[in-house]
Amino acid sequence: MKPIILTNEQETILFGSKIAKQCLNYLSKHDDTIVIYLIGDLGAGKTTFSRGFLQQLGHIGNVKSPTYTLVEPYQFDSFSVYHFDFYRLCSPEELEFMGIREYFALRSICLIEWPEQTNGILPSADLEIHLAYLAHERTVCVQAKNEKGQAIINLSQ
Repeated sequence: MKPIILTNEQETILFGSKIAKQCLNYLSKHDDTIVIYLIGDLGAGKTTFSRGFLQQLGHIGNVKSPTYTLVEPYQFDSFSVYHFDFYRLCSPEELEFMGIREYFALRSICLIEWPEQTNGILPSADLEIHLAYLAHERTVCVQAKNEKGQAIINLSQ
């Protein structure tokens, strides 16, 4: 998919909302886990994207990056969303101590900021969302990493 220009914060939120709709549509037909890697430098819009994603699913309230807690859980009627931020992860072994595998249960969506900090301990991504900050705008590119990811992308067409 070619990069999309997001001219302001609201467009980043709307883009997160769009991806959330596609994931929800996928989960309505599959008992599965969706793993989304959010890739980009500091300030690229990963948490802003996550805010739009979670608000679309019905979350009311603040969405902040779980930089110090590593994970913020959100429970919905028939599934869970786990928002991870591994920017401050000291050692990938910390993930084993926090019971990382339990978060990737059926009927969950895992939004993962800074997945590269985990040295391959995490499950592979279904989707990668690449965000980049330019002078006054952001670019986003979505990449399906497997058949499930491609099925989710195709739900928008």
